[in-house]
Amino acid sequence: MQKLPIGIQTFKTIIEENYIYIDKTKLALNLIENYKYAFLSRPRRFGKSLFLDTLRNIFEGNKELFRGLYIYDKYEFEEYPVIKIDWAGDFKTLQKTETRAKEILKENQERLGVECSFDNTTGCFEEIIRKSAKKYQKPVVILIDEYDKPILDNLDNPSRALENRDFLRSFYGIMKANDEYIKFAFLTGISKFSKANIFSGLNMIEDISLNEKFGNICGYTQNDIETKFIKYLDGVDLSTLKEWYNGYNFLGDSVYNPFDILKFIKNGYKYQNYWWESGNPYFLIELLKQKPYSIPKLENLVVGSEILNSFEIEKLKLEVLLFQAGYLTIEEYINDPEFGINEYKLKVPNKEIQISLNRLFLDYLTDGIYIDKNIIKALINSDLEMFKEVITSLFASIPYNNYVKNEIGEYEGYYASVFFSYLAGAGLKIIPEDVTNNGRIDLTIKVKEKIYIIEFKIGDGALNQIKEKKYYKKYLENKEIYLIGINFDKKERNISKFEWEKVK
Repeated sequence: MQKLPIGIQTFKTIIEENYIYIDKTKLALNLIENYKYAFLSRPRRFGKSLFLDTLRNIFEGNKELFRGLYIYDKYEFEEYPVIKIDWAGDFKTLQKTETRAKEILKENQERLGVECSFDNTTGCFEEIIRKSAKKYQKPVVILIDEYDKPILDNLDNPSRALENRDFLRSFYGIMKANDEYIKFAFLTGISKFSKANIFSGLNMIEDISLNEKFGNICGYTQNDIETKFIKYLDGVDLSTLKEWYNGYNFLGDSVYNPFDILKFIKNGYKYQNYWWESGNPYFLIELLKQKPYSIPKLENLVVGSEILNSFEIEKLKLEVLLFQAGYLTIEEYINDPEFGINEYKLKVPNKEIQISLNRLFLDYLTDGIYIDKNIIKALINSDLEMFKEVITSLFASIPYNNYVKNEIGEYEGYYASVFFSYLAGAGLKIIPEDVTNNGRIDLTIKVKEKIYIIEFKIGDGALNQIKEKKYYKKYLENKEIYLIGINFDKKERNISKFEWEKVK
């Protein structure tokens, strides 16, 4: 069997050493034939670097590597000089960023056989473009991987991030002045900075990140799993695999993160948070500290395209970061040309992110409360007394200073956020702000064929509201329905009343 390409981002190595390769060359051909300057945003470890290296081999004319792939007999495979810029390194000071830029330019000079007379980076970059085009008598191809890493690595230090942004703006700006020497340019990254920000003046760059034609440009589709990987998944329940790792959507098919699938197979089919644990989402906690967020509302966000297409260091938005980093994805695209509506409904993509993200939120909201697995047993067995005990213990365990260290303990959404993150972090199937004909249910939990409808209130009347609004009518087809009203006492910081009834 072919080897698993874990951590392999070099196209030539994958082909020559018999690693699995999911053919993306049809999309590569479409990109090459229809664009001159293109930009792609995807979360980390989604295959951006491999796609970029695939493009490099196409433009370097390495036709034989593509034998058996879609593009092989459909492209001329002319050889062009390729400038490759890979922002991997330490960018904790502007000097280190400039040093890394010089190293990158030096690597390109040596590979292309040209030499810079300018010592500054922008001047050298321009020289490499012009001298390479002259030497090879062909326009250059520019491939930039992780164009935004010097900025993203400094989100905890906005002034340093802005310094790196200004440096990159000047560096990338060289491309516009040298358009006649450029055949094709492709940039990848995680964030989508506005053109008026980092790409000032580069209005020729076309963003394909949410172009339906390129929705599958990165990631594995369900068809890939059921064809290319099926022999590696003997005995695996594909519906469970899909629940855990599928769900990312960029207006194409629903896709898997490749890193998850490869690690899942290599680790003997153990369901773990592989992709999540490979990164460090510290910036989410920093944003939570700045203002109170109702965590359940993050599950039902509807945002405009102008929000998803913006990333401003000076005013970071949690929903934008969550989407661009891969912790939220598109559930539905809403377009109404008559009224000019262009919106996206977002969701948490899968169980891995649901559990990991909510445990992160819970850790912040409660200073590290442990999730009692008895809460799952209680719901499976319809033991609502045990359920009440676990939830009461949860709120009793929250340190007092968590309520006073900032404003989160002063608004009703705090209690709902803690409760929601606790349940979601336990891996339960939950629906926040569940829509009915008579209003929104605060929280619906689905456990096997049982439905739990929950309403929160500071004060009194939670259960009565469920009954008066008849929220349960939406789920009458289910075998068992339980109505749970939870009232909180703001002064005591715990449950003041826990009432429940069984509808059927």
